[in-house]
Amino acid sequence: MAADTVDRQIYERARALDADALTTLYEKYADRIYRYIYHRVGDQDIAEDLTALTFTKMLEAIHSGREWRSSFSGWLYRIAHNLVVDHFREKGRAHHVSLDTGLPLHATDRDPFEEAVRSVRHDVLRAAISRLTEDQATVIVMRFLEGYSIAEVAQALGKTEGAIKALQFRAVERLRRLLSEKDVP
Repeated sequence: MAADTVDRQIYERARALDADALTTLYEKYADRIYRYIYHRVGDQDIAEDLTALTFTKMLEAIHSGREWRSSFSGWLYRIAHNLVVDHFREKGRAHHVSLDTGLPLHATDRDPFEEAVRSVRHDVLRAAISRLTEDQATVIVMRFLEGYSIAEVAQALGKTEGAIKALQFRAVERLRRLLSEKDVP
């Protein structure tokens, strides 16, 4: 059976509020949604809260009959995107850049200096991304940090592929200018 057919069956069962189907969807998308949100907010606790809220909003929408129309994943990312936008509206654009990677700490064979340089670069990039518009930052995170295609980002954000390409171009140019202002190791 094709993956699309299996996904469609799971989605249809989820519409009927089947607990197993909802669990399957959560397990399939929770990590992706968390990573997307974490890359946007830079705080593990906030990312966890917003991820949980994304799935709560999903359940509320399904229960009230306002669920997705064509793409479940696009709809779910749209919910997450809207929550991130709301989060920044409530907090204002001023937010901190955490040194927390969101990943468990463990010993590695990597050079500590190289790890420190990598961490600084990551923090500088996150700070630069936070200076983009909300749509530009979302496109950068989804395209380059999460690896989604132009079409997938367009579907998730409810925009045309041309609009996503334009947002990406402007965002990359802005990032280039912002990063050239910094002395990045």
